[in-house]
Amino acid sequence: MRVTNARNLHGHVTQELGVRIVSGQLRPGEILPREETLAEQMAVSRTALREAMRVLSAKGLVEARPKVGTRVRDERYWHQLDADVLAWRCASMPPADFVEKLVQMREIFEPAAAALAARRCDASQLKEIELAYLAMEASRNSDEWAVADLQFHEAVLIATNNELMSSLFSVVETALGSFFVQSARKSGDFKYSLPYHRQVFDAIRRKQPEVARRAMQQMIVDARANMTGKRRTRKSA
Repeated sequence: MRVTNARNLHGHVTQELGVRIVSGQLRPGEILPREETLAEQMAVSRTALREAMRVLSAKGLVEARPKVGTRVRDERYWHQLDADVLAWRCASMPPADFVEKLVQMREIFEPAAAALAARRCDASQLKEIELAYLAMEASRNSDEWAVADLQFHEAVLIATNNELMSSLFSVVETALGSFFVQSARKSGDFKYSLPYHRQVFDAIRRKQPEVARRAMQQMIVDARANMTGKRRTRKSA
């Protein structure tokens, strides 16, 4: 039990300091208080604090220098695709530029993944994509939609039958999940992108790589427009 408590404690310290850093409360170049002072401020042992610092250092957020102390590193050194770093950024309400960077990243790999899935998808994988689509169709609120949406995109990546591509999902899952939740809540109709998902599913089912690629690309473009308030509704269109 003591080990579990110790792990929970340094995990809490890691998260608390991580959120402070990625949210800008602790800025790059800022020197953290001395170990004994910071431990006292956070009401934790110096052992728990040291372990948290080791984790944050491994994620590129801080570095310790002799005779200087521990300072926050510049953002370019952060491990941006680390699951915890992404989670902390999402929890701190990522600014518009971070959302745009996530959209840009999606534009690079998701259309290609959809095309590859159309070439390589097997029957069981196609069924998983279909089940995720049906869950989106049946969703009763934006939270249910976001969960099913995430499952849909994971199923497409798995259907590429490329283990490197499918493992990418575990890296960006937190950021994508947050994006889908925000996008669904921002739209008046959280199912607005259902037709695009249907097009992607049908193209994969029919083994039409370029159609799948274009449909996924258009889905992402429309999601960007929704997040920036520039999406044309069916009525306005």
